[in-house]
Amino acid sequence: MSEKTPIADLSNFDFDELCGAFTIEPGVAYLNHGSFGPSPDVVRRMREQWSEQLEREPMQFFVRKLDTALDTALESLGEFVGCKPGNLAFVPNATVAVNVVIESFPLTAGDEVLFTDQEYGSVIRGWGRKCSRVGAQTRLVRLPSPPSSPAEIVDALVEAISPQTRLIVISHITSVTATIFPVAEVCRAAHARGVRVCVDGPHALAMIDLKLRDIPCDYYCASGHKWLSGPFGSGFLYVASNAKKGLEPAVLSWGKSLSGRPNRWQDEHHWFGTYDPAPYLTLPTAIDFLKSVGIERFRSQTHALVRFARQKLVDEVGAVPLTADDLQWYGSMVTLRLPQVATASLPPGVPHPLSLQLWEQYQIEVPIVQWRDAVHVRVSCHLYNTPRDIERLVIALRELIGNSPSGP
Repeated sequence: MSEKTPIADLSNFDFDELCGAFTIEPGVAYLNHGSFGPSPDVVRRMREQWSEQLEREPMQFFVRKLDTALDTALESLGEFVGCKPGNLAFVPNATVAVNVVIESFPLTAGDEVLFTDQEYGSVIRGWGRKCSRVGAQTRLVRLPSPPSSPAEIVDALVEAISPQTRLIVISHITSVTATIFPVAEVCRAAHARGVRVCVDGPHALAMIDLKLRDIPCDYYCASGHKWLSGPFGSGFLYVASNAKKGLEPAVLSWGKSLSGRPNRWQDEHHWFGTYDPAPYLTLPTAIDFLKSVGIERFRSQTHALVRFARQKLVDEVGAVPLTADDLQWYGSMVTLRLPQVATASLPPGVPHPLSLQLWEQYQIEVPIVQWRDAVHVRVSCHLYNTPRDIERLVIALRELIGNSPSGP
């Protein structure tokens, strides 16, 4: 895809107003909220207060207060994500949530689990291990890039469904390409064919208007430390009412409430041994922080900034977008191909040399990822980012890889 469009209008936003709400290392241009999103100071302080309560009187906290505090936090989260709190359980992150589904989902020899070729690597790895144990298989569906419409993505998955397909695992917003997928439509199409759906959704929470009541999935897995800017170690698993049977926790403990109240399905997940639940209990503070800023302001400001980055990288660095310039395709994070950068033969987990150069020479934190035999840059922005961060990135990339405009 090649395009040249007017630079985004940023005049409606005061990008410096909320920078002070976060404590970011001085001198660092942090453009990787999508991987590890730092919390605002008010959230960090509240997490510390919950931990302090625990440390002062652990018996009082665990046995007499925790159940009620978790219920209150689930109510706040359920309101925010548009579902009943009885369908939610706290887990440390989306990876744990996915693994709960992996260990619980019934698969037998010959069954099949479908993914897109943009699914997160650890998710594919986890399901691959499960399938190898039982004699099932995983299959990747190659999606068009760039997609012409959301229906094209739905059609590609529907056409791949076979009599052996039991489950589709799909990202709501992909990690590698930052693309928003039409997961509600995928769920409806899959259910019509007797196939269940697990949505991997860590990037959707707060970045878009997530209402789980409108997404007929069986499972939804999310992390609170990304766009919601909750503490590290805060995530949730949503389970549809008809999918709770047979669900097993990631870690088997007592499986009941410490306070002695009647058991609930969440108890298996909320008590997995002694731990600090402060991240879970602080999620309402993260929600309140975004509400105080204005959730629509957060979304429009961060989208405008990544759109600015997208256009600058296209026009000044020769980057190539992976989708059309439209809110239906990307929100607070965008990925572009860098055609002039060569791929590198790297062991898993080893960063691309360009990523190291950006950090070591310019103190810019931004992922450089390889996908489909090409190198890409993924830019994500939050309320502490400003156009100056984008300008730093553009200047650094021009100096490191030169300028190869993609044309009008």
